[in-house]
Amino acid sequence: MKNISLLRFVQTIFLIACLLPGDSTAADWTQFRGKDGLGISQDTSVPTKWSSTENIAWKVELPGPGASSPITLGDQVFITAYSGYGLIPSEGEQAKLTRHLLCLDRKMGDVVWRKEFAPKLPEHKYQGEGSYHGYAASTPMTDGKRLYVFFGKSGVFCFDLKGSQIWQADVGDRTNRWGSGTSPLLYKDTIIINASVESGSLVALNKDTGDEVWKTGGIRSAWNTPILLSGKRPELVVSMSDHLVSYSPTNGKELWRAEGVHRYVCPSVVHHGNIVYAIGGGHTSLAVRIGGEGNVTESHGIWRLKKGANVSSPIYYKGHLYWTRDGGTVCCQNPENGEMVYEERFRPGAGRIWSSPVLADGKLYYVSQHKGTFVVAAKPEFELLAHNIFEEDDSRTNASPAVSNGQILLRTDRFLYCIGK
Repeated sequence: MKNISLLRFVQTIFLIACLLPGDSTAADWTQFRGKDGLGISQDTSVPTKWSSTENIAWKVELPGPGASSPITLGDQVFITAYSGYGLIPSEGEQAKLTRHLLCLDRKMGDVVWRKEFAPKLPEHKYQGEGSYHGYAASTPMTDGKRLYVFFGKSGVFCFDLKGSQIWQADVGDRTNRWGSGTSPLLYKDTIIINASVESGSLVALNKDTGDEVWKTGGIRSAWNTPILLSGKRPELVVSMSDHLVSYSPTNGKELWRAEGVHRYVCPSVVHHGNIVYAIGGGHTSLAVRIGGEGNVTESHGIWRLKKGANVSSPIYYKGHLYWTRDGGTVCCQNPENGEMVYEERFRPGAGRIWSSPVLADGKLYYVSQHKGTFVVAAKPEFELLAHNIFEEDDSRTNASPAVSNGQILLRTDRFLYCIGK
């Protein structure tokens, strides 16, 4: 009898273990571009095809548009939006602008709690192509205990996971006609903000109090979220106009700089091993070895090519770089020498792509503003696996997708969709 009871106990434990989601399919997406900011998910069984009615677990109407991505933490989804102004170019009153932060139930999409924010005015005017990403472009970030949100000149906000505000901090009061769009980054006990627009600086805040820990200036025309590299000497790398620069995330001291993109820079940097890769300006890509001091253009620069993307960030995967140009051409690049492996134009045409791709389950997901999502095999030969559109939603998409629990969370200016089983 004891042996039978023991056998049943083992069988029960085994069954429970099989039913519980494993690490490969249940990872949270806690910041812009997911773990380490590289746009790569370890999830499997991620959907390839969907439509307005096919493969949709749930969708929820948002209070307004935004270019920010959703993030996930356990049973919660967090996302920002804006309303009241910035809906039609050169029309409306800024006094009506409202920003929103929503917490949704991960399983069903129900709104758990919601916060609204009045902006510090004046904000940049909503007019012209560059301002179309609006007033909720920064993706939230969580350390698992608290939530951190950046709203440009209106500041950085910290909440507990039930929606109670803990602190608010200012990082500058300037605006730009292209708006603000960088996202918070966690380093040990600090939250790091690229406040290039607001004060021309990187700012590190104590994550518990919001007090300034360090601040370094000289950050020019950088609309990208910095990336952290761990190792014997941690580095914080940001791509800005004319230079690729590394700082100490501990005190903000500059470590090295190299010749960069000679224009404003929107794409974030990616890395593999001890090499960082940067693209930007629509016509530049480059690779630099980390670990130097001073100007390392000659000593640590590996290659430089006159091809690149204007807004969308790259992905490094299995010995290749993948990215897409604004007009809808997807590119695969050799990271050893910068040579192009392929350049293929999406068919049908993709139009403008401002969101950054993500990779999951051996597939690359490229989201167009108005032409849906193109799914491409992550290999050095171009293969279009699917082209997915929401037939019942023709609103714009500037946000990058999030991948969590084997599903894709994708927001348009109207809805947030949970795609998958």
